[in-house]
Amino acid sequence: MNLAEHYHKLYTESVAKISAGNYETDHLIDSDTDQRFGITLVIRPDVATKGKIQQFLTEAKAIEPDQYYYQNSDIHITLISIISCYDGFDLKYIHVEDYIQLIQQVLARHKRFKIQFKGLTASPSCILVQGFLTDTLNEIRDDLRAGFKNSYLQQSIDKRYAIQTAHSTVIRFRSELARVDALLSLIEKYRDFDFGTFEVRQVELVYNDWYQREKFVKKLHQFSLS
Repeated sequence: MNLAEHYHKLYTESVAKISAGNYETDHLIDSDTDQRFGITLVIRPDVATKGKIQQFLTEAKAIEPDQYYYQNSDIHITLISIISCYDGFDLKYIHVEDYIQLIQQVLARHKRFKIQFKGLTASPSCILVQGFLTDTLNEIRDDLRAGFKNSYLQQSIDKRYAIQTAHSTVIRFRSELARVDALLSLIEKYRDFDFGTFEVRQVELVYNDWYQREKFVKKLHQFSLS
C-alpha cells in the first residue's frame, strides 16, 4: 500500500463529504451504557509528538468546542486489534497469560522501529494524524496474524478490516459542526505538518473500550522491543 496515496484519497473524499454536511456523529461517546470492550496491542507516541498534536487540538477546540478531543493519555496507534470491541466482552472469558506468551514469542523476533507522524487526514466521522511506518510494523502484524491463526485463542483479527496504516484518531464528531469551513481550513493548515518521528520501544497489550479512554483502559502487559 502506498500510504501517501491512501491518506490523500481518504482526505479528499472525506473533506468533500464533511463540507457538504454528509459527516457522521457518534452519539455513543457520551453514553453510560456503552459496553463495547476488547483487547488491543497499541503503540504510544512520545511526549514531544503528543505535545505537537495538542497544539493542533487546542486550535481546533477554539473553533469547535463541542467535539470529542483525545487527551494525551488516550492517543495511540493500533498495532493490531486482537479482539475487536463488542458488546459484553469481559476478560473473564479469556486467559490473558496465554495471549501474553504468544505475543512475546512474536515480538522477540523483531527490533525497535520508527514511526513518523506527518500531516492530517480525515474520515466522515473523525480527524486523524497520518502515520508513516517502516516495513517492521507490518512484518510484526503478519507474524501476529500467523501466530493467532495457528492458536486456539479467541481472536477477531482482520474481521473488520486488515490494518495497514499507522494513523491515530485525534478528533471525533459527536455533535453538529458549527463552523465547518473554519475547521476544514485549520485541517488544511496542518495537512503536511510534521508532528514528529519517534522510536517504538514498547508495545502495550490493553483491555479497552471503543475509544481507548484512560478511565476504561486496563494495561495487561507492556512488551519491550530489543
